Amino acid sequence: MNLLDYAIFALYMAGILGIGWYHYRRNTTEEDYYVGGRTVPPAALGLSIVATDVGGGFSIGLGGVGFLLLRDRSGVVQCVVERAVVDRAGLGGLPLHESYVGVEGRVSAHAKAPGGVEVHVSRLEVVSEAVAPPPVELAKEEWHANPDTLLAYRHVTVRSPRSRAALKVQAVLVRAFRAELDARGFTEVFTPKLVSAGAEGGANLFEVDYYGKRAYLAQSPQLYKQIMVGVFERVYETAPVYRAEKSHTSRHLSEYLSLDAEFGPIEDDGDVMELQERVVKGMLRAAVDSCRAELALFDAEPPALDAPVPRIPMLEARELVRERYGHASGGKDLDPEAERLIGRWAKEEHGSDLVFVTRFPQAARPFYTYPEEDGLTRGLDLLFRGVEITSGGQRAHRYEVLVAELEKRGMDAADFADYLEVFKHGMPPHGGFAIGAERLTALLLGITNVRFARAFPRDSQRLTP
Repeated sequence: MNLLDYAIFALYMAGILGIGWYHYRRNTTEEDYYVGGRTVPPAALGLSIVATDVGGGFSIGLGGVGFLLLRDRSGVVQCVVERAVVDRAGLGGLPLHESYVGVEGRVSAHAKAPGGVEVHVSRLEVVSEAVAPPPVELAKEEWHANPDTLLAYRHVTVRSPRSRAALKVQAVLVRAFRAELDARGFTEVFTPKLVSAGAEGGANLFEVDYYGKRAYLAQSPQLYKQIMVGVFERVYETAPVYRAEKSHTSRHLSEYLSLDAEFGPIEDDGDVMELQERVVKGMLRAAVDSCRAELALFDAEPPALDAPVPRIPMLEARELVRERYGHASGGKDLDPEAERLIGRWAKEEHGSDLVFVTRFPQAARPFYTYPEEDGLTRGLDLLFRGVEITSGGQRAHRYEVLVAELEKRGMDAADFADYLEVFKHGMPPHGGFAIGAERLTALLLGITNVRFARAFPRDSQRLTP
């Protein structure tokens, strides 16, 4: 900047300060401060427009220098652009946010710049110029804003640093899930998502017209992955599943990515818990090791994974939260508050962010769960930071047991004829589990609404974008 630039800047600031002092003396109440005594003159509006224009242009106007934040798949870098570079590019100024540009320049260290470096641009090319600014300032996306507003523009806001970070973490979690199971001799399978009946019964099914016949979107690959145990013994799948959830909560989606594993032969549900512990810990460690910058962006605390995962029967868990924390949990399952308190107990007493809840009543588990004579099952949940992230257990593997369980629940065995046919020909004792990728991602990063852990979420109120 030369002396003329400094003089113009000094006069501008003196004028702004003078106006501020005048209205400071004139405004005496909070009401006056916020709304100008409800008598804002035209001159004030004009000055506001001028101030905005000057402020917007100052970065590349008086000093002849402007700044670009350049983002690609590797991250964000700050670019310094001089007026001469803009002029050579034939531009009237810096392009709008989210324009696609190419730059050439010299890289130098800068402690306060993103990543510790900045680029002094010698050539700027606008490949695809944005014609309108984004609906929110992506670099400063406010996650406490109305979620519906942010999600309505998800096709754009998904570019924000936090959105990108969450999806990268999720990709690492899914990749680690595959790696953990591949290393243990599992085979990836691919099951139908258009089915003739629900794997778990109930009313939360999406009905579709299938060439004039009634069909449904798959709630789960459960029945098919059990069938494939008879083929490969150890199988897994990563694929979307569909639940017609009637409740509009921050922890449920109508479409989510399910990470399913099924294997045999096993001794009992202890084998299922051992595999789950190894797989989930491996996934979380992979995310912590590979996504340090992403976790730092969320101020996410690394999970406590060194201690063995405690196990507690469901009825004992219900009694524990009542006696220790004064919370009464009724019904056939644990309510969200009871889950939270069991997670708290596991952290306090065992130093673990993970805890197994086992031995659920038969009424709380699907028909294919291995039943015990006392009315309980070998079904189980794995909680992470007080929220269920996996559901699974040992499965019934005898034909007559499965038929009896279907009849007990008032379900028609004919709807599961193909599935049951497999068990007529012998199946090994087996079990498995399923992980909701979005929920695990959200819990790891501290995201309070699971919709922000999916690129384009679907729920009871959202079918776009």
